[in-house]
Amino acid sequence: MHTMWKGSISFGLVNIPIKMYSATEDKDIKLRTLHKECHSPIKYEKVCPNCEKEVEQDDLVKGYEYVKGKYVILSDEELKQLKEEHEDKSVKIIDFVKLEDIDPIYFNRSYFLGPGENGSKAYSLLREALEDSKKIGVAEITIRSKQQLAIVRVYKDCLVMETVHYPDEVRNVGDVPSVPERKEVDKKELDTAITLIDQLTTEFDPEKYHDDYREAVLRLVQEKINKEEGTTTPTDSDKSNVVDLMSALQASIERTKDQGGKIAKKKTEAKADASEKETTSTKPKKRTTRKKKASS
Repeated sequence: MHTMWKGSISFGLVNIPIKMYSATEDKDIKLRTLHKECHSPIKYEKVCPNCEKEVEQDDLVKGYEYVKGKYVILSDEELKQLKEEHEDKSVKIIDFVKLEDIDPIYFNRSYFLGPGENGSKAYSLLREALEDSKKIGVAEITIRSKQQLAIVRVYKDCLVMETVHYPDEVRNVGDVPSVPERKEVDKKELDTAITLIDQLTTEFDPEKYHDDYREAVLRLVQEKINKEEGTTTPTDSDKSNVVDLMSALQASIERTKDQGGKIAKKKTEAKADASEKETTSTKPKKRTTRKKKASS
């Protein structure tokens, strides 16, 4: 299990070194968008709608929209300084409350907390104290530059931290449209509904619940793989290989042409030489006569 954060839990004068791990994982089926023609994954470019051109990472800055269309620019240096000022590698427990006092709507994300180096004894002490008191700790922590409210509780002998939404992050339920007002309902209908609830009431067993849609998609994918209906995306290396191969073939053809021309030229020259030699050999030779010296 990957350690995603190291720090400590503190309450009062007690300080417990801990390591934090993600307690949940996303099991959603992730489908890529491909080009229908060649099945290559589609890229989404960053384009400025005003300049109508693609922008690079170095061209981007962060801004806060305080009025529609108006922004305050915050530099990376300013944000880094604020992060350093507020980032504290500590889970500070500030209150202890009962778990049932917190409505589940406030819960956000769960993390397992394991003891850090030399922290096992203090870790065990906090775990036992929480169990015996039947309380949970309300804490503050900064994760990825965001200060968050959290609760610390015991789950199957392990300390668990769950981030909690601040009150202003939970929307006003009064804004939900068409919620009927509370009125008296028919007594017979109410009794029938309660009877049905009683019949369906059982102990919560998370293992009996499954994501039927995800499992169906995975089965469909496996069936297509078994039928060899998978596809391969053309890669840059494939394209370069094709280009290199075509270049090599073209070069070979050109070289063959050149060599063929040179060979033909050599043959022509050879024929010309042979013809010239033949012509020379068939010409009659001139006879040379010597004059005899007159005897004195």
